[in-house]
Amino acid sequence: MRFKSSLAQRIVIAFALMSLLVAGAFAVGTVLVVHMIEERLLSAQLGRDLDRLLKMETMDEWRAQPRPDQLFYFTDGPDEFALPADLRGLEEGFQEVFRGEGAFHAMLRRVDGREYVLLQDQSDFERREQLMYVVVLVGFLLSVLLAALLGWLLARRVMAPVVRLARQVRHRDQLLAVAPPLAPDYVRDEVGELAAAFDEALSQLRQALTREQLFTSDVSHELRTPLMVLAGSCELLLENPALEPRARRQVERIARASEEMRELVQTFLQLAREQSAEAPAAPQASLRQVADELVAHWREPVEAKGLRLDYRPLADDGRRYNATFLRAVLGNLLRNAWHYTDSGSIRLQLEAGGFSVEDSGAGIPPAMREAVFQPFVRGHGERGDGLGLGLSLVQRICVHEGWCIELRAVEPHGCRFSVRL
Repeated sequence: MRFKSSLAQRIVIAFALMSLLVAGAFAVGTVLVVHMIEERLLSAQLGRDLDRLLKMETMDEWRAQPRPDQLFYFTDGPDEFALPADLRGLEEGFQEVFRGEGAFHAMLRRVDGREYVLLQDQSDFERREQLMYVVVLVGFLLSVLLAALLGWLLARRVMAPVVRLARQVRHRDQLLAVAPPLAPDYVRDEVGELAAAFDEALSQLRQALTREQLFTSDVSHELRTPLMVLAGSCELLLENPALEPRARRQVERIARASEEMRELVQTFLQLAREQSAEAPAAPQASLRQVADELVAHWREPVEAKGLRLDYRPLADDGRRYNATFLRAVLGNLLRNAWHYTDSGSIRLQLEAGGFSVEDSGAGIPPAMREAVFQPFVRGHGERGDGLGLGLSLVQRICVHEGWCIELRAVEPHGCRFSVRL
């Protein structure tokens, strides 16, 4: 999985990596340079001490004494100055020699076929070297931590206007027509250009939303008059006793479709008004009231199809909801269950803070359960003449009102829609 980090984290990581590279190179270079200088200094010192001992050896009596931390040997030397076997065969010049657990710096000279070796204990040198390593390591770690801290402070300062711009763009009031532009609040830099681009995009979005609201409102308002005429005409026709049974069924179907269209128009009109600053107060109703009304409306067509409508009410809890939206959600779910159920039953169960609609129909395949709430998506394309907008409208209303809708499969077949208000 690809690692994803925020822009501020990337800045901190970049500072830390840059410090890691620079401080690491500086630390390694420092260690190498100091080690080379110390080696040259020790080589020069041992060379001078060995030259002094060689001059003393040319006298009649041996009076040369090395320093306390040094050992001096030479070929055919007397007593403790005799050249040990482990020092024979060394190369001429400065080098490092290990004797047992001890480490020494050695300087070897060959004069007239004899080998002269001066050893110096490097314990002090090792202690100084270890101290240098500790100092360099501490400095390296402190530089990386300081770079990360500076990167964090700089990231906060650099990202502050970007975060502020994101919050302003995300705020819902920014889509209002009276919302001030964003660009004047920022200097003319990259963030200012981004704010200007957001102003342009938000302006186009406001215009599109305004056009959509006006279109929805105008169309919904204008459709109410012909629908009322159509409903009134159906009512007059149904009052005619001479109307044949077949014609009466067709008129009843027209009347029912007109009523559904009126409810749909009312829902769209309410949605358009809810997004307006001058939206009137929506009518309120309890879940029990809306459920009783819709059950009375749908019981006849459900039973006429040979299905059983199982209604399980609950005592009115006193809560009130947007009547238009609640009627649209519950009505669409009942209509959807009636449309896709050929045999069995439809059950409407009221619960504390919500309701569920369950049917014994064909069900919805698992691959379509996520997409079924999208516009123009239908569970079975060969059924009826619907456009697949019912569940899309239900989802839109639930999001608008903060309700939660969930779809589950029912064994052996069917589906269940649960809505939490």
